[in-house]
Amino acid sequence: MSDGQTPQYGGPQHPQHPRPADDNPYQRASSGWTGTDPHPTQPQPTYPGLPLQLATHAPSRERKGRGRTGLAAAVVATSLLVGGGAGIGGAAWWDATQDGSGGSSQASPVSTSTVSSQSQAPAADGSVESVAQKVLPSVVKIDVTTAEGGASGSGIILTADGTILTNNHVVEGAEAGSLTVSFDDGTSAKAEVLGTDPLTDTAVIKAEGVSDLTPATIGKSANLGVGESVVAIGSPFGLDATVTSGIVSALDRPVNVGSDDQGNSTTYPAIQTDAAINPGNSGGPLVDLTGAVIGINSSIRTAASQSPYGGGQSESGSIGLGFAIPIDEVMPIVDQMASGETPTHARLGIQVGDAQTGDAAGAVVREVTPGSTADKAGLGSGSVITKVDDQRITGADSLVATIRSYRPGDSVSVTWTSGGKEQSADLVLDSDATQG
Repeated sequence: MSDGQTPQYGGPQHPQHPRPADDNPYQRASSGWTGTDPHPTQPQPTYPGLPLQLATHAPSRERKGRGRTGLAAAVVATSLLVGGGAGIGGAAWWDATQDGSGGSSQASPVSTSTVSSQSQAPAADGSVESVAQKVLPSVVKIDVTTAEGGASGSGIILTADGTILTNNHVVEGAEAGSLTVSFDDGTSAKAEVLGTDPLTDTAVIKAEGVSDLTPATIGKSANLGVGESVVAIGSPFGLDATVTSGIVSALDRPVNVGSDDQGNSTTYPAIQTDAAINPGNSGGPLVDLTGAVIGINSSIRTAASQSPYGGGQSESGSIGLGFAIPIDEVMPIVDQMASGETPTHARLGIQVGDAQTGDAAGAVVREVTPGSTADKAGLGSGSVITKVDDQRITGADSLVATIRSYRPGDSVSVTWTSGGKEQSADLVLDSDATQG
């Protein structure tokens, strides 16, 4: 049984399930199918975590301009306190600012300057301007209306007839309300949800009665390198068609933003960027300088955050720590949702916590599901997983994020310590489609 390779962005990738290029419904930067997929493993332990905000939809109100429904200039972002499941793993050294100076995230009134009638010169290839010109037609603003009020986020056009990728947390609650998608040309359309996946924080929706849209080009997040220039596009605070730029500041950052009803955490190996990402950017694209989508903007780290369970009132926007879901790892899930299928995810069949005793830093096994691939490999309660393929495991979130970069049926090499002895085994990942 051959070992896999953890997705080392800018380096080797683990084995994929090839997909013929002519069967690909989405426009890609290159031929073939090379996507991998971030998905759940098991429920995580509870321990104190760190403030992290979803780059979430913001409460909306109507505004005038371009015939679209806009958002309030003054917005308070929805906050999720990391640590409700398993903290933030390898990123757990971050400390929140406690000086209480975050203040309100109110935006100043936006005024429009006089636009010259002079024609615009063509943008140089590889510039932020050229990227914006290419990608803006493929980005939408998504307004959600429910009985409790309104909210908004962003989305990425995948097909000319209106298939759109966004975050699950953007469209949550849409079942009891309505979705409206606003396009770059000022038009809008109603939309319906085709599928949602809380474990990867992704969703696919379909705009009604549209055609001839401009699909985004889907790139390869596995080709990214730290320091590479990237561009984020979306509707922060309802300011649609907003473009920000920066660099990739880290890769494979385990980010935990919550959990589903069964306790499986929404944790993914994020692309970290200093491109400004704020509430309302959720679901919009992070692209490289060719204009290819390499991530889905999803969450932000803030200097201070409000607990969803009450408490402090200080909030802040972007401080240069934004996180995007790698596109390679979510495209198989997107295919399943677009086809009306229930998304499936790779799993080991264990529940884990953080191990910080002596030299055995890693993910400690707390429970093993009988008959699971972990059980068959000999992993037992108390074992400390330290490596998956060549990826070092630093804690529970690190393990969850790494396993979610694989698909059910992928082969991986797992290294662990038990009773002071190091062991390893090759195993084939289970699917949650067969879990009891």
